[in-house]
Amino acid sequence: MKNWTKIGLALSGLVSAVSLNTFAADDAPNYGQVKAKLQASLGMQVSSIGDAPVSGLLQVMTEKGLFYTSEDGKYLLQARIYNIEDGMRNVTEEALGSVRLGGLKEFKDAFIEYKADKEKYVVNIFTDITCGYCRKLHNEMDQYNALGITVRYLAFPRGGINSNSFTDMVSVWCADDKQEAMNNAKAGGTVANKNCETKVAEQYAFGQRIGVNGTPNIIMPNGSVIPGYQPPKQLEEALKAIL
Repeated sequence: MKNWTKIGLALSGLVSAVSLNTFAADDAPNYGQVKAKLQASLGMQVSSIGDAPVSGLLQVMTEKGLFYTSEDGKYLLQARIYNIEDGMRNVTEEALGSVRLGGLKEFKDAFIEYKADKEKYVVNIFTDITCGYCRKLHNEMDQYNALGITVRYLAFPRGGINSNSFTDMVSVWCADDKQEAMNNAKAGGTVANKNCETKVAEQYAFGQRIGVNGTPNIIMPNGSVIPGYQPPKQLEEALKAIL
């Protein structure tokens, strides 16, 4: 309870500080002006802006993640908002969950999928072919599939779009047999150079937008995220707990 109390007090103080600098209650914020101000000041593209769950704040979605701002665009916050009266419900995480699930629809034909024969669950995993724990997870793919867990990979080259990892992942996504190419790459093999139109860059940008900063990063069926490697049985238990 002490931890929750600290969070509640911190958020309360934060909101109080912001509220002192916001418009009067009868003044509606100008979303267009705030969006333009944030983009000009921060150099980030704002994909959506609207009312936040807390009075006096706006919720802003950018290519670098979700932020909150005062109604005049003067103050920017990167925070988690909890609803204390609803069991410390993480309102920020719920908003991000909706963005994650909506964004995944853009890539329905651009995954590299390892489908379970008796599918019970589907997880989407941001991966990098050079990541040690990504390789560990991949080496246990048969165990995930045996538990009914289908894995769909999205590309997240940790070095960015100008890295060798990005080039290699494009080659994997361009391969005639994508699974074989992924298996070889995750085993440390040489990636045959191929080039075609892929959504590797878009998947990387999407990952940044929803707060991915490392791999593996597992998007669960309800839009929640488990960062890092999860052993097969542990992932199965986590899936059972939410479904």
